[in-house]
Amino acid sequence: MFLIALSPILWLIIALSVLKMAAYKACPIALVIALAAGIFVNDMTLPHAVEATLEGVALACWPILLVIIAAIFTYNLTLKTKAMDTIKKMLTSVSNDRRVLILLIGWGFGGFLEGMAGFGTAIAIPAGMLAGIGINPVLSAMVCLIANSVPTAYGSIGIPLVTLGSVTDTDPVLLATYTALQLAPLTILCPFLMVIVASHSLKGLKGMFLMCLTAGLGFSTAEIAISMFMGPELAVVGGAIVAMAAIIGCAKFFPVNDPEHAMPPHEDEAPTTLGGAVRAWMPFILIFVFLLMTSKLIPAIHDPLNLIKSSVLIYDGPGGEPYTFTWLATPGVLILLAAFLGGSVQGASFGSMAACLRRTAWNLRFTIVTIITVIATAKVMGYAGMTHEIAETAVAATGTAYPLIAAFIGSIGTFITGSATSSCVLFGKLQTDSAMAIGAGKSVQAWIAASNATGACAGKMISPQSIAIAVASIGTVGCEGKLLHFAVKFYIPFIIIMGCIVYFGQSLVG
Repeated sequence: MFLIALSPILWLIIALSVLKMAAYKACPIALVIALAAGIFVNDMTLPHAVEATLEGVALACWPILLVIIAAIFTYNLTLKTKAMDTIKKMLTSVSNDRRVLILLIGWGFGGFLEGMAGFGTAIAIPAGMLAGIGINPVLSAMVCLIANSVPTAYGSIGIPLVTLGSVTDTDPVLLATYTALQLAPLTILCPFLMVIVASHSLKGLKGMFLMCLTAGLGFSTAEIAISMFMGPELAVVGGAIVAMAAIIGCAKFFPVNDPEHAMPPHEDEAPTTLGGAVRAWMPFILIFVFLLMTSKLIPAIHDPLNLIKSSVLIYDGPGGEPYTFTWLATPGVLILLAAFLGGSVQGASFGSMAACLRRTAWNLRFTIVTIITVIATAKVMGYAGMTHEIAETAVAATGTAYPLIAAFIGSIGTFITGSATSSCVLFGKLQTDSAMAIGAGKSVQAWIAASNATGACAGKMISPQSIAIAVASIGTVGCEGKLLHFAVKFYIPFIIIMGCIVYFGQSLVG
């Protein structure tokens, strides 16, 4: 039963990494495998199998694909209006060293986007921007996959940890604090890894050690402090802002001048005016303002907008609940609105922006197929009991050593669904139940529950959904297998380190 439950995941691993199959071809086959296993082995009825698939399609389209299309449309629009030229010039004015720009955009700005929006924006926009300023597209995707790992637990104004708190009946502030502590070593390490990957060797750290240290340490320190005193909502946003300030500060006071990593000079050396800068960044400024204004931090706006929704019971089998479409207070709608308003400020007509949106959607057609089938596979596996079978087998095999694999369980959830929130829904209760089964106290139960979110961060790197988003953002179809092979090399040590932190850390919190 365990191997059958695992079969869709095994197929994806083999298809993407061994057979080098494109994700949009491999993922529909994974869905067929999951449906076959659910119907013929797990006694799932055909109507329930269809309903589970349809619920996956609904989730994929709203809000996930909406956010991806909106994010990449925003980037494409800045290319069309030439605003990206101004943004590139401003960014390269911070430093002409590509390593610094990778940290500023991939680590700092990417972390900010993850905290504000999530749902793929932190991969799609930074990877596209890095490719746009002249950095190798595949390399841009690689560094953004690394950068998007550790902030994932706090994505979209802390939704994964808020959800985990609800599922496990645990204080979200405590969960956020424990998660930040568990992630601290890897948060500090990530900027170093990004620079090494960007430079293809350890030599790339020459002159960059202080910047990497302050970027990682500043991010982690702010994240821990905000988690302890405010909770999960703004922890990554605050950490990313501190990281960007640290990177810019180091670039100004301790400039790096290495010809080997220098970007080509910008053709237009005329200084950028304040008005020109504001116009160029306007879509991104509006994204920040809209997401902040409609977040839980401002209930006067958040609460009324969240009432504009529709709930539909798509799957009516065991465990099924009405699926809710939130029509306005969802990142995709807000990003689209910001893009159209920002584009109009930059002088684009509505017709040209609509044409740009159509082209964006058409160019993402393979990504759309990939993500719809991946999410549908996850729903079928979840409702058929396959996901739970995987986790239960892992628990039974480890006993009191379970904390060593708790983060691994969380990573499986994100690998399957592409979402830390979904991983917390799938396995959050299992984590606390397992902690109680091995005799853990309340604080250790919370510590092990937090490890689900911690592990979800590692799983984000290797998730087919994340890889599909990265490929779409750089416009290079067919390199999914290469990116998966790259990401696995970081995932394995990440998950081992996380397991050790959770296992040995339980004695400190207990």
